[in-house]
Amino acid sequence: MRLTEITFAGATPVEGYGPGFFRVGGGVIDGAMLVTAHSARGWLGYDDPAPLLALAGEVDVILVGTGAEMTHLPPALRSMLEEAGIGIEPMNTPAACRTYNVLLSEARRVALAALPV
Repeated sequence: MRLTEITFAGATPVEGYGPGFFRVGGGVIDGAMLVTAHSARGWLGYDDPAPLLALAGEVDVILVGTGAEMTHLPPALRSMLEEAGIGIEPMNTPAACRTYNVLLSEARRVALAALPV
């Protein structure tokens, strides 16, 4: 079996996470976060849709880390994002971080909005 090292070509992968924080781009973000290939910052959660909607045209899908367990997204948030033409994929935060890194390494147009575990 041949293994290929993952490279991110200057993009911003998730390096780790723990109770209440994320390690991204060499720094730590406390609480929820929003990360794209070129930036990472805090996010206020489901009641803060504006930063997600601002990604319309820049990303094809936003992976949403719902915390330690998979939960449904608020219907209003899902509707807003779908109407803006943004795909949305909720999953638990650990799976969302892993999936984001894989898609990022493939140079996909992806973002991650994650609640901490």
